[in-house]
Amino acid sequence: MNKYFEKLPFADQILKGTGQIMLQENKWTGLLFITGLFIGGWQYGVAAIAATTAGTIISRLLKFDLKEINAGLYGFSPALVGIALVFLFESNALLWFLIIIGGILAAVIQHLFIIQKIPAYTFPFIVVTWAFIFFLKPYLEVSPSVLNQSTFGQGQFNYFLAMTNGFGEVMFQEKIPAGIIFLIAVYISNPVAAWYGSAASLLGAVLSKMNNQPIDQIQMGLFGFNAVLAAIAFSEDKQGGWLWALIGTVITIVIHNLLLDFHTLDKAGGVLTFPFVAGTWITLLIQKIFKYPFG
Repeated sequence: MNKYFEKLPFADQILKGTGQIMLQENKWTGLLFITGLFIGGWQYGVAAIAATTAGTIISRLLKFDLKEINAGLYGFSPALVGIALVFLFESNALLWFLIIIGGILAAVIQHLFIIQKIPAYTFPFIVVTWAFIFFLKPYLEVSPSVLNQSTFGQGQFNYFLAMTNGFGEVMFQEKIPAGIIFLIAVYISNPVAAWYGSAASLLGAVLSKMNNQPIDQIQMGLFGFNAVLAAIAFSEDKQGGWLWALIGTVITIVIHNLLLDFHTLDKAGGVLTFPFVAGTWITLLIQKIFKYPFG
């Protein structure tokens, strides 16, 4: 199968771009992510592929670094833009056009961060999606998936499902099989990252429950997905990785809870993955301070 992908480098770039949603440069991870998205609904899978394709094509046309393109670095933020727009708004021709435009914009913004050697993570996705939500709300109908979201997970609380659903909600998926598939997808690429992400998702559920957040939303994984990304981001750190993963995860969870408690980003379109990005940036700054305490 690897020889097959060698003959289709563009397909390899698309799949790795999707895998990079959870920081995994692995085509099989990307393929499983797409599979999980199609379980959630064909629109999610098609939107991820379309937006990732748009981001990858523009990166090739603008002659960005080929190694970065091959690693999927111009695919994951576009993919998230596409998935978010399908989740948030009713499907129509305008929305699909904007998914392509959003994918292109996210890839270009990603490039600006890369050339400045700033770890953007999913920040391009956040900026583009917030902007689109602000401008589109008066003109497009809100998707039923958003209106019905709070009905999930009522009944007896289950920590295992809260944990796996944390993986699912990274890509706005509330169906249980999707979250489990996403967890498996990360595991086949990097078992350590999968364990870190699982622990972080569970920690997000526990701390958010202690903070009296809505039980049904905790069960959905809405307080776990940012924690998952933060833990995975530090899972490759060879010097005290578990400690930095814990610090980054806790900071991310605190930011997530505070933003929701004070409704800080409600008008912008919700927190999205901003707690993960902010928490990771803060943790990296703390790392730098401890590494170079006297400048």
